[in-house]
Amino acid sequence: MESPAMIVDKEPASLDPLRQRLRDHLMKDETAVVKALLDAAAIPHDAQDRVAERARALVAQVRRERVGQGGLDAFLHEFELSSKEGVVLMCLAEALLRVPDALTVDKLIKDKIAEADWQAHLGQSQSLFVNASTWALMLTGRVVKLDENDVRDLGGSLRRLVQKSGEPVIRSAVTQAMRILGKQFVMGRTIEEALERAKAVEKKGYRYSYDMLGEAAHTMADAKRYFQAYRDAIAALGKAAAGRGPVDAPGISIKLSALHPRYAFAQRARVLRELVPQLKTLALDAKAADIGLTVDAEEAERLDLSLDVIEAVSGDPDLAGWNGFGLAIQAYQKRALPLIDWLADMAKRHKRRLMVRLVKGAYWDSEVKHAQELGFEGYPVFTRKASTDLSYLACAKRLLAEPEAFYPQFATHNAHSLAWVLEAAGNRPYGPGDFEFQRLHGMGEALYDQVVGADKMNRTCRIYAPVGSHEDLLAYLVRRLLENGANSSFVNRIQDEKLPVDDIVADPAAKLRGTTQIPHPAIPLPADLFGRERRNAAGIDLNDPRAVSELQQAMASASAEPWSDGPLVGGVEQTAGSRRPVVNPAERGETVGDIAWATPAEAEDALARAHRAAYAWNATPANERAACLERAADLMTAQTPRLMAFCQREAGKLLSDGIAEVREAVDFLRYYAARARAEFAAPLSLPGPTGERNEISLQGRGVFLCISPWNFPLAIFTGQISAALAAGNAVIAKPAEQTGLVAAAAVRILHQAGIPGDVLHLLPGDGPTIAAPLVNDPRVAGVAFTGSTETARIINQALAARPGPIVPLIAETGGQNAMLVDSTALPEQVTEDVITSAFQSAGQRCS
Repeated sequence: MESPAMIVDKEPASLDPLRQRLRDHLMKDETAVVKALLDAAAIPHDAQDRVAERARALVAQVRRERVGQGGLDAFLHEFELSSKEGVVLMCLAEALLRVPDALTVDKLIKDKIAEADWQAHLGQSQSLFVNASTWALMLTGRVVKLDENDVRDLGGSLRRLVQKSGEPVIRSAVTQAMRILGKQFVMGRTIEEALERAKAVEKKGYRYSYDMLGEAAHTMADAKRYFQAYRDAIAALGKAAAGRGPVDAPGISIKLSALHPRYAFAQRARVLRELVPQLKTLALDAKAADIGLTVDAEEAERLDLSLDVIEAVSGDPDLAGWNGFGLAIQAYQKRALPLIDWLADMAKRHKRRLMVRLVKGAYWDSEVKHAQELGFEGYPVFTRKASTDLSYLACAKRLLAEPEAFYPQFATHNAHSLAWVLEAAGNRPYGPGDFEFQRLHGMGEALYDQVVGADKMNRTCRIYAPVGSHEDLLAYLVRRLLENGANSSFVNRIQDEKLPVDDIVADPAAKLRGTTQIPHPAIPLPADLFGRERRNAAGIDLNDPRAVSELQQAMASASAEPWSDGPLVGGVEQTAGSRRPVVNPAERGETVGDIAWATPAEAEDALARAHRAAYAWNATPANERAACLERAADLMTAQTPRLMAFCQREAGKLLSDGIAEVREAVDFLRYYAARARAEFAAPLSLPGPTGERNEISLQGRGVFLCISPWNFPLAIFTGQISAALAAGNAVIAKPAEQTGLVAAAAVRILHQAGIPGDVLHLLPGDGPTIAAPLVNDPRVAGVAFTGSTETARIINQALAARPGPIVPLIAETGGQNAMLVDSTALPEQVTEDVITSAFQSAGQRCS
């Protein structure tokens, strides 16, 4: 595990103006981006009319050809993800095939299928595939949930089938149904099997790009296995290509995250050192085989690192003269259009023609959630489907305008997008080999059967075909189900005969011009995630080179300060106690500062002052107390780099942990401020008999002792204090022995925000000397503690032994990461969680 001080490359890439423009677009206002795209994608009115006419004809023909045939397009429409059955299907497809034992399969089927209303779908589609699948799933649901008395509700033949077969046969049938579903998406288990299966389709004029299934590598052994699989596939494709060249030959698609277990910007130096030679090797193999190699697009946070790797390989002189190198661009990213400008510049500098696959994107839901969770300024993707469609058109136009730099590959299942590209390309002297379309294996056949072939439109389409075992299919399958099962998907909508054709092929530009609010109102910005109650804590994007550089400079400045502090009693630092060195737990030879521990006399003074101040603080209006906490939240946000430096050098936290630590502390402050306003600002009325008025008001108890742990030295420390202060209590804070400096920084911020010095005191020190006497003192009206179960038990017994009313103890104890993993879990996800548990929070992650 790298030292926290080295978790980000010391010298992040300096960005050229075009790359900086990409970063600026990442969090740029969505409305401004869309307005620019409206201009970039503009075409004449007569061209718009021709696009609409062609798109309508394509949809009508698809509907005519699909009657009674079905396939995955019809299946995904019938079981869209907005239905319960659609969710059930996705759960099954994601988990069922990796369950090794029959008992778990039975339980999974019972859990996920039994409650779904499959019968409601029977006969709703003219597709044989849909109806057959619906009948099988309905049968399974009925089998596992009906007792003998209910079996008579099924037909006589169905009853006999159940009696003869039993659940094991039904289990096998459902498992086989899932395998059939998987086969619709996967071209073959091996590249040889896929190539053989492709021959019949290639005769119709189609080409292929093969994707060796497998998600991100988590170990170097995984990465080596994927690397060898790519090399083997390239060798097989080279034999099949027979010198046809990158455009006409089958190609390969690769994921950079599959080639390196630490594929993240934080490990940029290592990735460039280790991954670039691997990608170059694969590119040289593809060059020798005379086929195309495309780097697939991944999450937005990886784009900058991917471009660093792609640029390094593209500029390698050993690859000069080969025009088979390429990459995928996701139109749903707000920076897609400026990315094309940067790529055009790179292609010209390297004297190559890039193969560029333009897609709309397959990680939309996770991109939105990721930005919300991390508190980013905005989203890297558009929040409306129409905006993504518009971006696609603008990108297509830009790609077609640079024929020397790009061989465009337009991946879409949308009839309007397809017709628009044909219109844009038709106005220029392009030949059949100057661009191509792409579709996914198992989808869009009826649409592209109207395009491919000399007797049709004589345009080329390449099929993106996954290759691998069913076990490797799962994550890919879920993305396809999410992407195409959503009720806004063109694949879904084209099957709905009730939807007018004009609605399906509507121009996205016209939709957006008629929209009063470009960002989707149901998708709040990350800062507004919690609505009017409170602002979401702001985060820092550790994949942004500029943000990381600024953060490192600010943290270095904070680390250069003299780190020395001590007890704060009445708002004044005390110096009577002995000073102790503070050592960096990640670099044991580094002393980062010193702190004075409180003396018993200082503890007594603090308690006396807090006891006297508690009444006046409780009488302070709740709105004023809340305002103090909110000011503290803003001050902490402004001092994020400084507080992160404390977390890193005093508590051994990684940069990502440090950001989370500050954000959680800020969120505690705002959350308890909101609760104070809601529950303490005025008495709450209670129901009662006529003529009576019954109210309840919440008040502080007096002095709270807050004892916090070292593994969350700012977040839990602040959470305990802010809750007690919001409720009207005075507070004595006793931080963990190891992390007194960050605690002192937090208390000083709270004092600066308006919390009186006599209301909040800081007493660094050990438990027996400081905490134990306070626990036993009758002036302490409550204790909040996070730590070991043994210590919590001692505190509980001490409080119970005190005479008088029961003293509250709020305890969070014994945090242990007992992780229960069954066979339905996704191994990649489990691995990530185990690593998080083992190494984040310096190995003390208790959640």
